[in-house]
Amino acid sequence: MNRSQLRRRYLRIMSFFSRVILGFIFWEIILARIGFRGLTRRTRSERYRRVAAQFRVLAIRMGGVMIKVGQFLSSRLDVLPPEITAELSGLQDEVPPEKFEDIRREAEAGLGAPLAEKYISFDETPLAAASLGQVHRARLCVSDDTKKEFCDVVVKIQRPFIEQLIEVDLTALRQVGTWLAKYPPIARRADVSGLVEEFSATIREEVDYLAEGKNAEIFAEFFKEVPRVHVPRVVWSHTTRRVLTLEDVFAIKITDYAAITAAGIDRAEVANVLLDTYLKQIFVDGFFHADPHPGNLFVTPLPGQIENGKPAWRLTFVDFGMVGHVPDNLRNGLREMLVAVGMQDAARLIRSFQTIHALLPGTDLQQLEQMSASMFDMFWGKSMDDIRQLSPQEMIHFADRFRDLMYNMPFQLPQNLLMLGRTVAILSGMCVGLDKDFNLWNQLAPYATKLVSQEVGSNWRVWLDELGNVLKELIAIPTKLGRVLSQVERGDITVQVPGVSRQMVSLEKAVNRLTGSVLFTALLIGGMMLYGDGKDLIAYILFACSGLTLIWTLLFSRSGPRRFHP
Repeated sequence: MNRSQLRRRYLRIMSFFSRVILGFIFWEIILARIGFRGLTRRTRSERYRRVAAQFRVLAIRMGGVMIKVGQFLSSRLDVLPPEITAELSGLQDEVPPEKFEDIRREAEAGLGAPLAEKYISFDETPLAAASLGQVHRARLCVSDDTKKEFCDVVVKIQRPFIEQLIEVDLTALRQVGTWLAKYPPIARRADVSGLVEEFSATIREEVDYLAEGKNAEIFAEFFKEVPRVHVPRVVWSHTTRRVLTLEDVFAIKITDYAAITAAGIDRAEVANVLLDTYLKQIFVDGFFHADPHPGNLFVTPLPGQIENGKPAWRLTFVDFGMVGHVPDNLRNGLREMLVAVGMQDAARLIRSFQTIHALLPGTDLQQLEQMSASMFDMFWGKSMDDIRQLSPQEMIHFADRFRDLMYNMPFQLPQNLLMLGRTVAILSGMCVGLDKDFNLWNQLAPYATKLVSQEVGSNWRVWLDELGNVLKELIAIPTKLGRVLSQVERGDITVQVPGVSRQMVSLEKAVNRLTGSVLFTALLIGGMMLYGDGKDLIAYILFACSGLTLIWTLLFSRSGPRRFHP
């Protein structure tokens, strides 16, 4: 590709983003300051949607990095308005295929030999075409480390000139990022240059097929004891930085719902296994498949095999060019977040946000905690169908109550959470597509309980930490109560009668849970101390009492006050 073609590509990208930025300045800054703020607000949603649609057309036409940019932007729910993320969410990494002669030339240059010498047969029609490379079926009989032979393979080959295109596109994005970083509202919410560099590193890793092969083997090692998960084997003798040869594992696409049902496979079970698989990747392995679009996930029936009276199947992952790593400190924060959600603990949820540095400076933590508690009350235990059936009045009441907080959402995802956020968003949509009654809470609660039991089983100091948190809450109650009574005396508190009953129920539940937690923790710790001193009988009595207290806390303290009717 010559310099003039690359230059035209660069100018085309810069021209698009220049128009977008100038339009934003005109509508959001100039018109808003000369008295047309109402017009700006009324047209904002449609303008954002139109810009996103124009970018989508540009990305499909240009391919290269632009499709990856669109997918990246669709995940930035913390920075971009929903009109943009929704429009870009369906952008698939598929573009028209290259001519086979061009692909053959790239493959033979990468392998250092004609295709006829390296493969028994090679299908000229591509199986899939993406922005960075395309895939062809071939035949090659090889054995893996377990001496199991397989002959059907797929060969992934980079597009011609892709590295040049990547450099041009990234150069343009860096310049656009420099412009955006000069706008204070954007600079406050995101490290734009950091995001561009993170994205650049991800793209460069994705075109290194040696790295992708290693990623596939790491993933396979983590799941070697999980028969429900399968990963294609890498043919290293036919793999280079520009050419990747893998076992052919293509089966039913995970979004081909009719084919999954026709194979006798329970789609709800597939959704549950898919989520469990990602929970393990994120919270246990710290290494996850970061590109779970429909072309990279398959449901593979196992003919002639039956499990629990149903046809056997397994979940097959392909394309490990984009993977995410969860460092220990981030994993601990995410585990804390999952436990908080599973236990409906709003205060713990806010602490987890602080642990992963996801809150902007100056965030009203108390109001954020109140909003989180209200969200638990409103959404806990509901499927997507249940949530869609919530009355508009409930949603309006919720939005009115937390209008300021929702208008200036205090979240910014750290750089190492970018791919994870996009992955979880895609994953959630897949699970709901597989099972419209998919209930996220039913999946998270048992996993959170498992994490808590592992945490406690390995570290008794957790109980002391929790007891300390409970005691802090108890000590703070008189001060908070005094402050509330003072406000009542001054007439500063306005009571909304329709919400009093519900708030009193929540207050009584909270007090009951707090009391039960204190008793349970105290009895358990006392029992452990006595057991350590050899006073087994008394220790067992305290253990039994702590167990009864825990049952009371979990069951009876959740019931609201009895209502008496005249």
